[in-house]
Amino acid sequence: MPWDHKISAYLFVGGIAGTSGIIRAGAAATGNAVLQRNARLTAMTTVALSGAALVADLGRPERFLNMMRTVKLTSPMSVGTWILTAYAGCASVTTGAEVLRLLPARGPVTALTRVTDALDTPSTIGQAAFGAPLAAYTAVLLADTAHPVWHESRRQLPFVFVGSAAPASAGVQMVLTPAALAGPVRRLALAGVATELAAMHQLEEHLTDPGIDEPVTTGQGAGKLRMAKGLAIAGGPGTLLAGRSRVAAIASGTAPAAASALTRMGIVEAGIESAKDPKYTVRVQKDRLDKRRQQGSIDDSIVTVR
Repeated sequence: MPWDHKISAYLFVGGIAGTSGIIRAGAAATGNAVLQRNARLTAMTTVALSGAALVADLGRPERFLNMMRTVKLTSPMSVGTWILTAYAGCASVTTGAEVLRLLPARGPVTALTRVTDALDTPSTIGQAAFGAPLAAYTAVLLADTAHPVWHESRRQLPFVFVGSAAPASAGVQMVLTPAALAGPVRRLALAGVATELAAMHQLEEHLTDPGIDEPVTTGQGAGKLRMAKGLAIAGGPGTLLAGRSRVAAIASGTAPAAASALTRMGIVEAGIESAKDPKYTVRVQKDRLDKRRQQGSIDDSIVTVR
């Protein structure tokens, strides 16, 4: 399939959608009605944008529907399509319940409200359950390709994506929600930034061993990844002050969201660059053969790497 920044957009808004479902469930459990409402609407908006970006990348809507004809557990795209669909279904119910509360309680609105109220709790649990897989499966999708950077970072990439999605979603809620009610998402933003930075460091260190770290350190996507780190770190002090200042809340909420978008774009560009240059593929193959030789599983007289 072609890889471009429609995929970056899909990765970004999908991550926000997934974590927003978890925020919404937490807000419901603690009685934070304003945060719950904002997270609901954010989840529905971003999952709709995620689906639109995926369909745009596929080229024709029927291709998305074709992927739902079967469930193929060995295919990250197939599993991810069902995760996205299940999450969107739960988000539709919870968002519908929120919208109906804003309408006059009369006629069909009253009847529909009874239905959505009955389905609200199961749908909230469903959103929370599918939220983390929605934020993480896209990393598995990239790692399942032959792109050296993505495939070789398959153990670190899910942590980068989930860690990046948390401050992005929390940042959106810091912008939308009054500071007095946004304490939980400020803490989530700080935890997410720490996770993302640690996972990204591990990813870069891991890619150094087979010698394919250039795309993420000096290549086309490296500039975006450095900007993402800078914005993520810069948002930290502002997050600590965001409870006292609305301006600080908006600034420190915007920074990690922008950092998450840049992380996705940088990772996508680094993977594409590594696939275009044969030297990265050769390095990975040579490294694997050398390790197998050391383990005694390959006869040097049969395989020679030049």
